[in-house]
Formats: sequence, C-alpha cells, structure tokens
Amino acid sequence: MNFFSWVFLVVFFHLLSQTFSLNGMPLDISTKFLNYAKKEELFNWMVGVRRKIHENPELGYEEFETSKLIREELNKIGIKYKYPFSVTGVVGFIGTGKPPFVAIRADMDALAMQEMVEWEHKSRVPGKMHACGHDAHVTMLLGAAKILQAHREEIKGTVVLVFQPAEEGGGGAKKMIDAGALENVNAIFGLHVDPRLPIGHVASRPGPLLAGSGFFEAVISGKGGHAAIPQHSIDPILAASNVIVSLQHLVSREADPLDSQVVTVAKFQGGGAFNVIPDSVTIGGTFRSFSKQSFMQLRQRIEEVITGQASVQRCKASIDFLENEKPFFPPTINNKQLHEYFKNVAGAMLGIDKVEDMTPLMGSEDFAFYQEVIPGYFFFIGMKNETSKQLQSPHSPLFEINEDVLPYGAALHASLAVNYLLEFQPEVPLPEEKHHDEL
Repeated sequence: MNFFSWVFLVVFFHLLSQTFSLNGMPLDISTKFLNYAKKEELFNWMVGVRRKIHENPELGYEEFETSKLIREELNKIGIKYKYPFSVTGVVGFIGTGKPPFVAIRADMDALAMQEMVEWEHKSRVPGKMHACGHDAHVTMLLGAAKILQAHREEIKGTVVLVFQPAEEGGGGAKKMIDAGALENVNAIFGLHVDPRLPIGHVASRPGPLLAGSGFFEAVISGKGGHAAIPQHSIDPILAASNVIVSLQHLVSREADPLDSQVVTVAKFQGGGAFNVIPDSVTIGGTFRSFSKQSFMQLRQRIEEVITGQASVQRCKASIDFLENEKPFFPPTINNKQLHEYFKNVAGAMLGIDKVEDMTPLMGSEDFAFYQEVIPGYFFFIGMKNETSKQLQSPHSPLFEINEDVLPYGAALHASLAVNYLLEFQPEVPLPEEKHHDEL
C-alpha cells in the first residue's frame, strides 16, 4: 500500500471517529438536531409559544390553559398523548410505541408573585408570574417534540414527553408517578434554565446535585396582655425569638461540617399593635440536606427545639410539617452512568469545553421523585449573554428568559432521548408491549 493510500485510510477513520462515540453512538445526530432547532421557522414558533405561556401563568394543578395549549400543539404535530395525569399533566409518545422507553420532562406551573418586568408580553394575571423558567421548559419540550417528529425514523424505541404540573412545592412529580405516567420508562432527563451560565453551556454532576427539602410551621401560644404590664402575660414573641436562635444551632453545633444542611426561618407573624402582647405567634421555614438520614434528624430536632424552647418560656407549641401541602422533596441524585452519557451527547453538540461540572446546590427539585424509581439525570442550561444586561435569579419578580436558549434546550432534549434509545438497546428481544394510545 502506497503512502497516499495510508493517508486516505487515516483521514477516513479519523472522520469516522468524529461521527461515532466510543460506544458506537452516532453523535452527528446531536449537531443535526441543534442546526434544525436553530432554523428561523422553528425558533420563531418557539418564541411565540413561550410568550403565550408567559402571558398566562397558572399555579400548580391549575395549569388548564397551559395544558390545553400543549395538547393543541401535539395534535398539530401529530403526536399521540394521554391526558390527564395529576389533574393537568400531559404525556406524549413518539416512536415505535415499544421498548426501550426514555422520558424527557418539563414542569408547567408558575409562581404566586407579581411580575415587575415591563415588556410587551408581561403576565396578564395579577399576582402570578413565570419567574422560574417553566414557560421556557414547556416550550423547549414542545420544540423537542417537533424535532423528534421530523426525525421519527431515527427513533429506535419510544420517547415519552412528560409535561408535569405543580413542581413549585406541590410534588407534582410524585403524583405523576402514582398515576402511572412513567410506566415502562427506562430513564428520564430534565433541565432547568440558568442565568449564571453562558448561552450554549450546560452544567451538572453525578451523584447529589440538589438538596432534599421540607417545610415547617409552628404556632407558639402564650397569654396576651398590655405591653406595659408584661408580668401579667406569657409572651409568645419572646418564646418565638428564643426558638429561632436555637434552631440556628442545629446546623452550626449539631451537624457534621462536611454534611451540608440548612435550617431557615423565613416566616414570623405575631401581634398587630405596639402596646399589646399577642396571644400567639406563627413562625415557619424550610430545612434541607443531601441525605434522608440527615433530613429526618433535622426534622426530629426542629420539633424538639420548638416545643422545648416554648416550654422554657411557659408557652405551648403546635408544629405542622405541611406534608400534605408541601411534601418532602428527596435529594436530586444523578445517575452516574447517565452522567457519562450526558457528557458524550452534550459535548458532541456544544463542545466538551462547554459541559461544566458544578458543585451541589441547596435548592431542591421534585424531579428527585422520578429518580427514586428510575435512573434520572437533571442538568442546567445557560442563557447568559455577555453583551446583554445581567439576568436576575429565579423566583425574582425581575426574572427574564433569554429566548436564545430555546433551540439549545429543545435540541438537547431530543438528542439525549434519541441517542439514549440507540445506545441502550436491549441485548435480547423484549416481548411486545401494549401500544400507548391517546386516552
């Protein structure tokens, strides 16, 4: 073989290696999907959908119009779905209707806060706002649905589209699971927009990513009276103040410094006059940790501290951990195998230098409920533009979305799903499953 033939072979195999991962995964799908998502027609459509959702925010389990919009768009695309799950949830299906199954998820609900951003598509509902990016999440999943439907011949299994209600403290994910929304699903992926990361960058990590969280509310009761004669009263404000100081010692004095935990009292209601000691005071807050063991220890000690400190001040205390209204969110723990897979796919699409490792955060996500029953992976996608103004953090009334992020999220959703089905094909034929039809 002459020199030029050797050169040809070297170049050929080099190009081939750029197309396939070490496991034989066709990574060109990732760049193809991103290019498709950036097409002007699809991008403009996503912008329009996102703005329509943003103008009409709905709280958890009230996402009726959002759910209707999703179903209308799925009908236009020609995608079958099941509805309802957990009041307003929608689950769509693209592909063969047979195993393997992989899910991609978006949350739909808004927050109870007044938007302070003045723009053409500001929230039209007083006291409600999409201040956490869920309008963009829904839009990116619908964008992924369009990409997948246009390339459905490349889907070697079934992609499950999970449009979930009530992420913001409502535990909608758990109710979706209980309702059977993830039947037969082998893995699930979810994302969240991040104003700190540059546009086109993503970040995550294997193992613990977000903390488990719970809430508490306590009523501390004493005996009201005139502020000028406190000896005739039993002051619940003094008792509540001692309770709050003592609660801060749970982390600083009792927790392992290497085991990150948080206890925050964010609610204090009591009294309505300058010269009247009230009969009772209500306090409330949140507690967080990265393990269930630490969480349960905090829960026990919070109850003991509140009742004990109230008793020292001659008061009584009743405590509610609000588990029916705001269920405990377990820690968000990313599957390690899926982390390596995510790096391959995202790196092929964006460049491996734009796939960042991140430290765990004390925020929480009900995506963790999915991870308790199937392998799951959650990641953040950047939307910061260095040439534009600084974006505010989520849950701020000044929060904004850089809509340039929409093609990246849609393409990543679609690419993670399709490549997963190619990468994790079963080694032996599986029995034929019942096809998922629309309810």
